[in-house]
Amino acid sequence: MTEKPLTDRVVESFAGDDRLSEIMRGLVRHLHDFARDVRLSQAEWDAAITFLTRVGHFTDDRRQEFILLSDVLGLSMLTVGINAPADPDATESTVFGPFFVADSPEVPLGGDITGGAKGTPCWVSGTVRSTSGEPIEGARIDVWEADDDGLYDVQRSSGVAGRGWLRSGARGEYRFWSVRPSPYPIPIDGPVGDLLTAAGRGPMRPAHIHFKVEAPGHRTLITHVFAAGDPYLAEDAVFGVRDSLVAEFAEEEPGTAPDGRAGPWVSLEFDLVLQAE
Repeated sequence: MTEKPLTDRVVESFAGDDRLSEIMRGLVRHLHDFARDVRLSQAEWDAAITFLTRVGHFTDDRRQEFILLSDVLGLSMLTVGINAPADPDATESTVFGPFFVADSPEVPLGGDITGGAKGTPCWVSGTVRSTSGEPIEGARIDVWEADDDGLYDVQRSSGVAGRGWLRSGARGEYRFWSVRPSPYPIPIDGPVGDLLTAAGRGPMRPAHIHFKVEAPGHRTLITHVFAAGDPYLAEDAVFGVRDSLVAEFAEEEPGTAPDGRAGPWVSLEFDLVLQAE
């Protein structure tokens, strides 16, 4: 009988007509209901505070442990789903992830974002268009990925690699060189890794390339393209895989690359479809 009046008092303390008040009232109700449902002990409350404090200590300008926590709890993908484009013809969105860097280098159309990243060269191409089929010229396409060791450049100390941005051409076309992505474990040396271990969950993500696509008059697209046949497609630690985002990284004959380079290479062709705002 003493629990419900407390919840009501806290909810009433956030009275108001703005969005913040609405969110905080909902948060308090669900948070209090959760504590009552599991009969949260004082020791468990202490452990949770310690855990969140560690998450904060692990977060810096190169690593976002709070995003990682949101990812493994499925909250990131739930938020993506809630805010997904209504048009079924638009490319599906997925999680942003903790490894985006805002000031990555620009490369020309057909340029190379590899920057020394290890892996088989990969030619990535496609078009950027609207859901009505119109090509979108000048769209900004940010790209980032892990290398053959399953590491992003921010996890190393050797400079920018495996990331960059470019503009789509007059017909909406885009193309660039990168490396074939590899599956990798999310960082498990911090509190989120400890949580997965305690829960008996795996840390692996299937191989993928990240895309962020922006164009005036269109909704920004955050997505991945996943490698078909990857053994972790059904076990993604952050629940980010969608069937429409799985594509073939095709093995190509050495010496037939668009720029004539020798040696083995693979290709990926994937169109990016944006919904109008």
